[in-house]
Amino acid sequence: MKRIFFSFLLLGAAFIVKAQTADEIIAKHVEAIGGADAWKKVQSTKYEGNVKVQGADVSVTLTTLSGKGSRQDISLMGMNGFRIVTPAAGWNYMPFQGQTEVDPMTAEDLKEAQDDMDPQGKLVDYKEKGTTVELFGKDDVDGTECYKLVATTKSGVKETFFIDPKTSFVIKSIAVLKANGQEVEQASMYSNYTKLPEGIVVAMSIMLPFGEMNITKVEVNPAVDEGIFKPAK
Repeated sequence: MKRIFFSFLLLGAAFIVKAQTADEIIAKHVEAIGGADAWKKVQSTKYEGNVKVQGADVSVTLTTLSGKGSRQDISLMGMNGFRIVTPAAGWNYMPFQGQTEVDPMTAEDLKEAQDDMDPQGKLVDYKEKGTTVELFGKDDVDGTECYKLVATTKSGVKETFFIDPKTSFVIKSIAVLKANGQEVEQASMYSNYTKLPEGIVVAMSIMLPFGEMNITKVEVNPAVDEGIFKPAK
């Protein structure tokens, strides 16, 4: 009887060893993408990429300055649009969607967009940023059984991350966005992770609902003129 009881103790210990907490999974993820020390040094980024949408070439540039502003520039069919977020205001201008004037963000949209100004992403130092993360077991992503983590920022924005246990990379995320007053989910797939000279690791290919974006250039800690965070056609 003692031997059987001892066997059950060993079995229980094995399950405890195998169990992973959200903190442990995120710690491994952050280490896999370069480590917290390297990412804490990132205060600004500039990504350039392109994507094909219904046969049309779209150029995208995303510039982020920590806590100051985020600007996404989109060029399509000879037209240039942008999305700007700052702590106090935000604007959208998408002429290829029929817009003729710069459209200010609503207070609710601006609140939900504040995380755009974080070049480190949601999972680096997430607790210090006021984000909570819950682990919801595992889920299948194209044949890979991934950890499923749901992050909720202090502004209430939710995003689900699927992390590959073998690489500790995020291979899929589902962001909850608002469109026309309704919540919609946008899934993104990440691949071609590449280590940059600064020591951080980023995904260079992102599959979006409308096509695959290929990142062609990444600048870490570039000098950013805050004037770009003012709307101008």
